Amino acid sequence: MEPDLALVVGLVIIAFCVPAIVSAISDKRAPRSSMVALILGGSLAVYALAQKPGGYRIGDIPETFIRVIAEVF
Repeated sequence: MEPDLALVVGLVIIAFCVPAIVSAISDKRAPRSSMVALILGGSLAVYALAQKPGGYRIGDIPETFIRVIAEVF
């Protein structure tokens, strides 16, 4: 998997699981599936950071999102 794609997919998974974790905690349930998704998204992000020479800067992330979306469409 290309590091840019792994980063984007990982960050999207993390973004979707955060509200699910908050919802589970507010309903006094264990956020099991949300935590699995958080670990998966975090693992993809760490994989992307490890595979790209020089890593990513915060300013590179929006450009990476646009580039990956352009490649998909």
